[in-house]
Amino acid sequence: MAGLRQEGLGVGRRAVRYLRSLALFLFVASLPVTLVTTNVRFAANEGRLYEYGFDRYDVEAKTGLPREEVSRAGRELRHYFNSGEDTVRILVEEEGREVSLFNERETAHLRDVKDLFRFTFGIQEFGVAYVFTYVVGVFIWAREGSLRRLATQVLAGSLAAIVAILALSAVALLGFDRAFEQFHFIAFNNDLWRLDPRTDRLIQMFPEGFWFDASLFVGLLTLSEAALLALCSGLYLGLTRRRLTVVLTPTQQHA
Repeated sequence: MAGLRQEGLGVGRRAVRYLRSLALFLFVASLPVTLVTTNVRFAANEGRLYEYGFDRYDVEAKTGLPREEVSRAGRELRHYFNSGEDTVRILVEEEGREVSLFNERETAHLRDVKDLFRFTFGIQEFGVAYVFTYVVGVFIWAREGSLRRLATQVLAGSLAAIVAILALSAVALLGFDRAFEQFHFIAFNNDLWRLDPRTDRLIQMFPEGFWFDASLFVGLLTLSEAALLALCSGLYLGLTRRRLTVVLTPTQQHA
């Protein structure tokens, strides 16, 4: 009986170690994912980014719509992405009458885009919740680790984010058009995203160049945040290591 009890305790300890390792891995992996998805969510709802794109790519001239109508369409799209509405319907004034801004194909594609945004927002919410729960559960409530251990883990996650962003940036710079096309093949199970820039207002408002700029914005924002986290974690580890050395040295000399 004692042997079985010891064997059971051993299995339990191994299971706990496995769960701790899994929780640690998920924490380190969730940091870059949470940073990226948070910044994607911010960009998707940042009106100034839309206005920048409208200005840079002369959307007013390409769509033939007044700038006020273009800006209003951007606001309504942001509202649609965050609402419970299944279909977007934006009316604009054209030649004295109200018409739908987007045709059926564009409307169907926007529904797919909204689903993709909602999926991304869900990952972001889960990531934020997991990071918060992990830090509170392990380091505050259970007190199973020191702040140095947390700083080490944050440093690892931040460096992973930096490496991932640099790798994606290299891919984008070597051929964004190809990467952008591959993204559509992966993200969507149809070809509704293939639009005609001569007639379709959606691609006139958001050409490929806009998406390159938006991707660059998200990448730089994520890189800056990850670098700041890495810097703070590294400084903390360096300062506390120096403090530990100062404290331990007299004891070692006395021994």
